[in-house]
Amino acid sequence: MTQAVLLFPGQGSQEAGMGRDLAEASADAMNLWKLAERASGLPLREIYWDGDDAAMNDTRALQPALTVVNLNLWSAVAGRVKPLAAAGHSLGEFSALAAAGVLSPQSVLELTSLRGRLMAEADPEGKGAMAALLKLDLAQVEKIVADTAAECGEMILVANYNTPGQLVVSGAKAAVALACQKAKEAKGRGIELKVSGAFHSPMMADASKELAPQLRKATWSRPRFPVYCNAHGKAVHEGESALESLLAQMTSSVQWIDTMRNQYDDGARRWLELGPKAVLGKMIAPCLADRAQADQLTVELVNNAESAAALAG
Repeated sequence: MTQAVLLFPGQGSQEAGMGRDLAEASADAMNLWKLAERASGLPLREIYWDGDDAAMNDTRALQPALTVVNLNLWSAVAGRVKPLAAAGHSLGEFSALAAAGVLSPQSVLELTSLRGRLMAEADPEGKGAMAALLKLDLAQVEKIVADTAAECGEMILVANYNTPGQLVVSGAKAAVALACQKAKEAKGRGIELKVSGAFHSPMMADASKELAPQLRKATWSRPRFPVYCNAHGKAVHEGESALESLLAQMTSSVQWIDTMRNQYDDGARRWLELGPKAVLGKMIAPCLADRAQADQLTVELVNNAESAAALAG
């Protein structure tokens, strides 16, 4: 069997038509779409198989739909893979927990449907924003964030530590715009993201508080393999620890660099990304540049029925 760490992407990895081939070939896969539609109250197959970009980017629909795709891809290869561990980026953490048996697929779809709605409603006046700051190192970005906060007096922080050269800031719209300007002045790039709020920041506190009771009501089981969590980048080995991490996730930064480095330090050398397109696999070598050469790392993508069938057991 293939031995690898499972990686599940989050928002931004969606594609038109995602998951359709698997669903049309498997009654179980189709039923998961129907379950997500009941949980969300949205016509997810219509949106993602026949919809437009605006509809697909709506986090209310995106969160349950992407979770379905991730989980169906995992189901398609589960019999041929022995997971060493798992991790998911932001939303993808729910898929990782389901793959490890910590939460049931039904519970995960109910939680991500609620999470999507709460996050969409968290900033009705559009006060928050996010931006990727590129071609700058961590020290430069942290200085930009500190200088921006001091200059405009608005909240801003590093929300996603994706790679040493790809960091995402989140906060008040004016602060994010100023940070992008400062990034350009520092010979970097600032790209504002198409999101509905300042995710992974204190501006999600109300949404996080509303989600928390439902997280606590869910049944949390011991993981079948370790799950590395966003809030701290470390592996958890019990359901209670996974719950505590997920309770903090919505308002905490995504510690993806630490996640990848901790996996490598714990022995990981092969990763399997399960999602609509290559996103997380591209981050592995940059995160581990201080530890390994790229040719020492194996990364595979399973993003449709064809690639699932082709995966060697």
